[in-house]
Amino acid sequence: MIELTTIQDMREWSRARRAGGGRVGFVPTMGFLHEGHFQLVDRARAEAGAVVLSVFVNPTQFGPAEDFSRYPRDLARDRTGAAARGVSCLFVPLVEEMYPRPGVVTVQPGPLADHLCGPRRPGHFAGVLTVVAKLFHIVEPDIAVFGRKDVQQALLIRRMAADLDLPTTVSIAPTTRAADGLALSSRNGYLSSEERRAAGAIPRSLDAGHAAFSRGERRAGTVLAAARAALAAEPALEVEYLEAVDPDRLAPVDAVEADTILALAARAGRTRLIDNIILGQGTAADARVAR
Repeated sequence: MIELTTIQDMREWSRARRAGGGRVGFVPTMGFLHEGHFQLVDRARAEAGAVVLSVFVNPTQFGPAEDFSRYPRDLARDRTGAAARGVSCLFVPLVEEMYPRPGVVTVQPGPLADHLCGPRRPGHFAGVLTVVAKLFHIVEPDIAVFGRKDVQQALLIRRMAADLDLPTTVSIAPTTRAADGLALSSRNGYLSSEERRAAGAIPRSLDAGHAAFSRGERRAGTVLAAARAALAAEPALEVEYLEAVDPDRLAPVDAVEADTILALAARAGRTRLIDNIILGQGTAADARVAR
């Protein structure tokens, strides 16, 4: 595995790979890698052969009261894990490399950010889309793989690539979960043992909504009520939102279908956790790993 830190070196590596007839897969991350990230690496390798994995904690997607300074970082561990999983190139740029001067032009998310996390994290998705657009232009991948846990982010990135005619296919992989169903996230490391136990109610609530749908319920309010009842059994969680949204517009719906997204955000202590399912699928098909 080669490790690169500059835009020029990264672009040259990728162009040399493609000039030789190879394809390039890309997995952008903020580091503190876990099995969920490595599942994305496996998918990128299966589709492209060579995999670039970036580790960059992007400051422009954090609000002033958010956790940029304490976001977990462990580059030595990330380096070891990436090499063991067969990453071809580790791209680790400094903030000064990615943002040598204050940015003026950004990529705005538009109405797809009007619901779910968008109103609660103003400016977040503009920061995400801008840095991903930059990374796509630097790495020039044939395919980029994102996890469905961050479904609003993944769908926004896919729409950005389509609307701006970027020559990168955006693939969205299933969520990877712990044995009890909690979606893997770098932020899970913030949780105390009691908070971690409470967080297990998040996937249980999504499964309760899915169970109502599977019984034939199509009223969004009733499906959401079933999910809320499961959440209410865990008072330690502070629910931020629970919505059933259309997969194209990410807007709330009155009637649910098999492709409707059931999404929620909740806080366990100081830690904000997000998760979602596609109602026709639930969590059963998602990969499970040991904690």
